Amino acid sequence: MNLKKKNHIIRLGISAILILMPVIPIILPKTYFDNGPTICLYTIITGSNWLGCGMTRACMRLIHFDFSGAWEYNRMIFIVFSALIY
Repeated sequence: MNLKKKNHIIRLGISAILILMPVIPIILPKTYFDNGPTICLYTIITGSNWLGCGMTRACMRLIHFDFSGAWEYNRMIFIVFSALIY
């Protein structure tokens, strides 16, 4: 396989991943990230929450049209999600 064909296959794979990434949260249930340990580095080091805590869970709730659940996890989600969509 020549180098040009390899590069084409790699670019095609990356494009497929980038296209499918927004679809994955829609397929997963809205409670997928509710359980389990935190992965937030700030919370792990300091033991306290910051303004971004709960943003992933709030995004999942908002994607599934659970507006009150999104509001409970993080009130800034409506601003951040609008910026992400833009």
